[in-house]
Amino acid sequence: MDDRAAGGTRPTISVVIPCFNEAESLPQLCGEISGALSGMTYEIVIIDDGSTDGSWEAILELSKRFPLRAVRFGANRGKAAALSEGFSRSRGLFVATVDADLQDDPLEIPAMIGQLEREGLGLVSGWKKRRQDPPTKTIPSRVFNWAVRLTTGLPLHDFNCGLKVYRGEVARQLDLYGEMHRYTPVLVAQQGHRVGEKAVNHRPRLHGKTKYGVSRFFRGFADLATVLFLHRYSFRPLHFFAGFGLFLSLVGFAISAYLTALWFSGEPIGSRPLLLLGVLLMIVGFQFVSLGLLAEMLLSYAPRRPIAIVEECDSTRSGEEAGSA
Repeated sequence: MDDRAAGGTRPTISVVIPCFNEAESLPQLCGEISGALSGMTYEIVIIDDGSTDGSWEAILELSKRFPLRAVRFGANRGKAAALSEGFSRSRGLFVATVDADLQDDPLEIPAMIGQLEREGLGLVSGWKKRRQDPPTKTIPSRVFNWAVRLTTGLPLHDFNCGLKVYRGEVARQLDLYGEMHRYTPVLVAQQGHRVGEKAVNHRPRLHGKTKYGVSRFFRGFADLATVLFLHRYSFRPLHFFAGFGLFLSLVGFAISAYLTALWFSGEPIGSRPLLLLGVLLMIVGFQFVSLGLLAEMLLSYAPRRPIAIVEECDSTRSGEEAGSA
């Protein structure tokens, strides 16, 4: 968003807070953010994700005391949708995300900004090294983080920590839906930006109830498959489908060739289950290849998704303006 269109000076940092039924926590959280960012120009962007406990009324009151902008969803859309809306409305050079439950410590944000600039990163992700949660949350989280490290090759301890700091342009390029908020470090790395991690203070929940459930754990793994597939094959779907198709077709062809050789030698093959398997594999393989070709045809007519620009150089500018963007 253009800060001039918003009618104010562009802040150094935007703090995006997805909120669902956290009316009791918001006043303390906004006060802590104000204290932590003292000396910086900042804005607080709260996305009320369909709260039913008076969170919106609390937000309206807080807007009288803090540089705060907020929107309210008519129904609960999930954390990814809330973050996406918050990112699109942020104006800061940097964007921090903080959960509304007071478990994330805003005092960590300045140090994370410093690490971001010092190491030239696109994102610094928090690591709840000493997590103040029950085993019902910590054990599934360890399994989840291990699986994501293994499949993506990104060596972070904690992918799902709510406390993160992004470069503003990096956050605003993210396309989040479903449970994709769990994979923002992966998405940022896939765009070509470097990702770092910082151990952060984590606090026990004081108010309200956790929104975590077993169903979210399994939905997260489903979206991990989506992240990996879209990164590797979104611009070349035929490579994915044809790989399976050719493999199945070759296996089916080998089985059929073997049975053909037996038939020529005089051995009956009509009642052998292996014959049905060979024919089935060749048919399914052909269908996979056909599906890949159809996906390529659809992709050729679909609008092109914007490609994330990591750096830019223009030698036609003056010496003061030329350089990386």
